[in-house]
Amino acid sequence: MESYTSEAAVSIQVLVKEMKQKLFSPQLQNSSESPSAYDTAWLAMIPDSNNTKNPMFKSCVQWVLNNQKEGGFWGDEDYLIHTLSSTLACILALATWNVGPKNIQLGKSYVVTNAKKLLDGNDRKLPRWFTIVFPAMLEQAERVDLHLNLPRELKALVSSFNVGREKIDDENEHTSLITLSCPEAHFSACNIDKLHLVKNFTEDGYIFKSPFASAAGYMATGHPALLKYLESVVQKFPCGVPSVYPVDEDLIKLCTLDKLINLGLAEYFAVEIEETLAQIYRSYNKNRAREQEDIHLALVNIYKGALAFRLLRFHGFDVTPGIFCWFFDHKNIMDHLEENSDYFASTLYNIYRASDLTFPGETELDDAKSFSRRLLERIVSVEYDRYGDNISQSFKQMIKKELTNPWIARVDHLDHRMWIENINAPLLCLEKPSFSRLSCLDDDILIQLSVQNYNFRQSIFRRELEELKSWSKQLGLADMGFGREKTTYCYFAVCGTMYSPHHSIIRKLVTKSAILITVADDFYDMEGSLTELQFLTEAVQRWDGEGLTGPSKIIFDALDHFVRDMAAEFLDHERNEMNNRIQTLWKETFVSWMMETTWGRTGYTPSADEYLDVGMTSIAAHTIALPASSCLLNQRMPAHEIVNYDNETITNLLMLNARLLNDIQSYEKEQEEGKNNLVLLHLKENLNADIQDSIKYVKEILNENRMEFLERVLGNDNSEMSKECKNLHLSCLKVFEMFFNSSNLFDSKTALLEDIEKAIYIPPRNPLLKRTIKPNGTSASMEFPKKKGFPKMNLSINWHGCRNMNRIGQKLSRPISSHGCRVIHIAPQLTTLGFF
Repeated sequence: MESYTSEAAVSIQVLVKEMKQKLFSPQLQNSSESPSAYDTAWLAMIPDSNNTKNPMFKSCVQWVLNNQKEGGFWGDEDYLIHTLSSTLACILALATWNVGPKNIQLGKSYVVTNAKKLLDGNDRKLPRWFTIVFPAMLEQAERVDLHLNLPRELKALVSSFNVGREKIDDENEHTSLITLSCPEAHFSACNIDKLHLVKNFTEDGYIFKSPFASAAGYMATGHPALLKYLESVVQKFPCGVPSVYPVDEDLIKLCTLDKLINLGLAEYFAVEIEETLAQIYRSYNKNRAREQEDIHLALVNIYKGALAFRLLRFHGFDVTPGIFCWFFDHKNIMDHLEENSDYFASTLYNIYRASDLTFPGETELDDAKSFSRRLLERIVSVEYDRYGDNISQSFKQMIKKELTNPWIARVDHLDHRMWIENINAPLLCLEKPSFSRLSCLDDDILIQLSVQNYNFRQSIFRRELEELKSWSKQLGLADMGFGREKTTYCYFAVCGTMYSPHHSIIRKLVTKSAILITVADDFYDMEGSLTELQFLTEAVQRWDGEGLTGPSKIIFDALDHFVRDMAAEFLDHERNEMNNRIQTLWKETFVSWMMETTWGRTGYTPSADEYLDVGMTSIAAHTIALPASSCLLNQRMPAHEIVNYDNETITNLLMLNARLLNDIQSYEKEQEEGKNNLVLLHLKENLNADIQDSIKYVKEILNENRMEFLERVLGNDNSEMSKECKNLHLSCLKVFEMFFNSSNLFDSKTALLEDIEKAIYIPPRNPLLKRTIKPNGTSASMEFPKKKGFPKMNLSINWHGCRNMNRIGQKLSRPISSHGCRVIHIAPQLTTLGFF
């Protein structure tokens, strides 16, 4: 295992170095945009002004000839509606110059077959741009003798779309966005309002930074400014033009950083991320008012602003919601988002994620969350068939996860897995037949790095978990005979939020703390008599276990062993004082457990304030966070500050929020056991309230304190606590949120098992390989389609006797090829070869 870990770490560093050169080189902006088949095809249609029988941009025609996909299409195969439009545009371009007859024939077959699939019964679900553009291109196909031979009923359906085109000149202001972004819709009818079109040129001669719109506009108007722009695009991108030019360099940088963070690679690019965000922050401060000026690029600006806000705020920069919430003052933009919400799912998704980082008093972010949530819920609730959907099913599942399980209640490690397995989710939709994609972020090496890094973490996690299970068993904590054995649960929560390979000591210390807290808390709640508990509490106060027997002795000895081990992590001259300070935290915690147990068993009902004074300590969040913070990455907190959390608002807010989360989900259980709980105390103190009123009351307190906690962790609260220690406090809160956000997952025996498997044992699906498993009796075949750098493979697997196929790839051996190929031992009866 040590050899594999060492080799994996070296391999990861090699890939990191290569990606740094690709992503952060000065040439990034020149090659970052992926070619757009649709845009390139439109430039390929433009005739040479000196000889109209020849194309003006021969390189675009050549690109179309060379980039037809297997199956006869051009474009993104995950989005049929876009692929159909791109394919029709490409065969139009080839037919215009009477080249590529085989390409044209394959493309025609694809269009005819898939137009029927897409259009049957979907006329009301299609985006408006498609109902405008598609019929226009079909008319153009007839004019260049490109006969598609569509079925009669399909022709009638397409003809019905023309009603919308005829009304296009009567549209009001807000719908002009789609009108002007699709001038090719008027191409065949030659009825473009040239003055209106020219009015929307920029000084650089483009229409909405769109090569295809500018190409169609040039063919309709012959305006020299558009030609100059198109020539500059082709000169810059001779091998296929992008969907947007000029590119927004800051948007590219933001998307790059976001992708690295989402894939779990931030620690390898920490310097680059910080430097890039600092540059973007300076840029936004300098040009703060610009974002509201160009209404026709408003949706791109909203996307960019929401992304910038989330990344900048999360990394401690002082930003306000106005960076993207300005669109609430523009009814036309609001209406456009409302009417085309499914098409702008990625923009709404970014708005919603940005609103997660709300500080107290930021009501505009509350509005942004409500607005985006309503539209996103509508998007995921509509059942499209697989041909008429405007967003992929994988992206829709990501939206559902975001809506049902908030960011703060999810473990980061599993989020990274989700992004790895859905790495091709669209970056930004521009209301046209193509997405804006960054080729640098679709890089195979980036995917390989992400998968290897996840597998590397898992190898470390498995080793650490086995070590912790052995520790718990050796000290007798795993076999107490009562309560909850939660070693795996505790470790899963910790490794999911503190996932860096370098945080091994912190993960083990925090998990051991959580195991001890769980066992001791259960002993006070359900097992020990008041006499036993009093003896144990007094023994902890003396820090002397003499005379203890049974569970009390096991708990105390394990605690003493743990504290001495933790103190040993500190320098010699601090060790004794650190040992005493950590002991003090545990002494306070045991006293609080004794107090709560005494209240419950004697029938005493404290006031809400009295309860919280004790309950904030008994939840033991500070007992975990403060010692771990002192050990974090050599950021040694002075020993005398370990227990001074009364003066540290962040720690107090962590304790309060953890207690409130627990109480909201545990009141029923604690009511049955005769214990106190803030929800129940509020109900007793407010005779006119019902249980839902009390839950709402506690949730409101939680929401207010959660926002203040985020403000102090992410903002500048003038605290002496280091950024690393603040982030550890945030990780601790995320653990409590994960366990208690929507239900009591900690007490469930099965709720987290699948997540644990994905986090620790099962490797992520490699997006470079689309595997098809076809069961056939006791065997299966696996098909590995050919991918750049990978051989095409067909493998036969005999799984006779293998009972749990969900554990495929659970145990990895060391790599055996340069392609990352590993032998995976699933069971003695099953050995297969796979790419992970």
